This record gives sequence, C-alpha cells and structure tokens, in this order.
Amino acid sequence: MLAYTFRRFMSMLFTLFIIATLTFFLVHALPGGPYKNPEKLTPEIKQLFDRKYGLDKPVAVQYVMYLKNLFQGNLGYSFKYENQTVEEIIARSFPVSAQIGLQALLVGLPVGLLFGILAALNRARVLDYGLVFLAVLGVSIPSFVLAGFLQYIFGVRLRVLPVALWGGFEYSILPTLSLAVGVVALVTRLMRTSMLDVLGADFLRTAVAKGLSRKTVIWRHALRNALLPIVTIFGVLVVDLITGSIIIEQIFSVPGIGQHYVTSINNNDYTLVMGLTIFYSLLFVLAIFLTDIAYGLVDPRIRIVGRKE
Repeated sequence: MLAYTFRRFMSMLFTLFIIATLTFFLVHALPGGPYKNPEKLTPEIKQLFDRKYGLDKPVAVQYVMYLKNLFQGNLGYSFKYENQTVEEIIARSFPVSAQIGLQALLVGLPVGLLFGILAALNRARVLDYGLVFLAVLGVSIPSFVLAGFLQYIFGVRLRVLPVALWGGFEYSILPTLSLAVGVVALVTRLMRTSMLDVLGADFLRTAVAKGLSRKTVIWRHALRNALLPIVTIFGVLVVDLITGSIIIEQIFSVPGIGQHYVTSINNNDYTLVMGLTIFYSLLFVLAIFLTDIAYGLVDPRIRIVGRKE
C-alpha cells in the first residue's frame, strides 16, 4: 500500500509541475501587458514596474524565479490589486466560494441520492419518469439561465431574496440553489443507474432467496454497493463546488474566487491568474489523490493492477 501511495503522490506532484509550467508560458503569451492604462505610463515608470515584478528579465529566468517562489509558497503580488499578495486575495475570496459550494453540496447531495433511489425502486413507473425528466432538465438548463430565472422570480417578482451582491446568509441562498440544481441532477442520474445495476446483481437474488426482507436487502446491501460511483466523483465534486462557479459568481456579484479569476484574465494579471490556477489545480489533484487512496484501501485489486503497470 505504501508503494501504491508513493506512486500516486509522485504522479500528483508531476501533474502540478506540468500545470504550473503550462500556465506560466500561456499567461505570458497573452496579448497586451499586465499594467492598467499602459499608454499613460512613461518609459521610465514602466521600467521601474518591470524591475519590481521581474518582467525586465528573460522569460527563462522569470520561469526559474516563478518555480522557486512557488516551492516557497510565495505566489507574488497582484498587478491589479496594489500591495495585495495573491495569498491574501485567495484567503479573502475562498471562504465565500466555499460557503456557497458547501451549502449547494449539503442541499444537492441528499436530494440527489433520494431521487436516484426512488427512481430506481420505481423503475418504469410514473415517479421514475418524473424524476428522470427533472434530472435531464437540470443538466440541460444552462446555469446562467437558471440563475437569471431565480433572480427574476424571488428577487424581482416576489422580492423575498436579494438579487445580487454579498452580505448576510440571505445573499447566499439564490447562488446556492443555482449550483445545487446541477448537483441534484448529476447525483440523481448516477445513483439511479448504479442502483439499477446493483438491484440486478446475483448476490441480491441470493440474499432474497435466503429469506431477507426487501428493506434489509435494499438498505444494507444494495445501497452500500450503489454508493461506490458517488464516492468516485465526490472529491472532485466538492472541489469544484467550493472553489466557486465562475458564471454564478459573476451573475450574483459574489466576491469569490470565480469572480477574481475572470477579472484577472481580463486584466492580464499574470500573478493572480497563475496563483488561482495553481490553487484550484492543487485542490483538484489532491481530491483525485485521496480518492485513489480510498479506492486502494477498499479494493486491493486496484493496487495489484497499478503494480503491474
């Protein structure tokens, strides 16, 4: 198990290195420069700024400095937000995105599991068709359309919730619902398919033949095995939600990571683009790493296959 964990850990580090390298060169290949109103800068002032941010050096030297600072946990200063480090911006915006994402997960995951189980247990019935229709509808509707619809109904027509901006808990309800609908749809479809596969397995027929009640067979045996696919996507789903949705945060003017990401790209804020990309990639790759380890603990066959490779 230690060898399997070590291989997965080294693979994670190599992936992060590739992402950091590609991000650095792609950002520096963007047209334009990182300064606001560059036409107003005199050559002398621009030279001072280049020296401050290390842009006066060759790209290869900048790359080496970038990797050195990255290994030390230093993501640099933002070009747009004066005298603010990328770490400070992440520390300020990440809790906002995490709050909305975790709320969406707490709402969407239980509802999606319940809908998936009910749909599987009532296969080819009205309830099954209705829940599948809602799941397909939830996947098909773009998030920005759903967000606009919720703003119009609850913010404009009923006036019970804020349309946008960020304040107390009530400001997070509409963004949470906008994200939760997608979670419900995804989990419902995945859970229904997995549950149907398990219900048709031989070991469940054997359990029924031994005299176990339908309730015991479903909740102790079928449900436990049907949850494995959910575990597979759980880590990635959590990371995706807590790091924020770019579209949702833009629509609701939420000061989360997603909004800063869009702003940094529009402003060619090199350090902020690279810092946010590395931060998101670290969480994403770490989630995959922990999922691989969990699967290796549950199913030893995974470790055997990995050793052969």
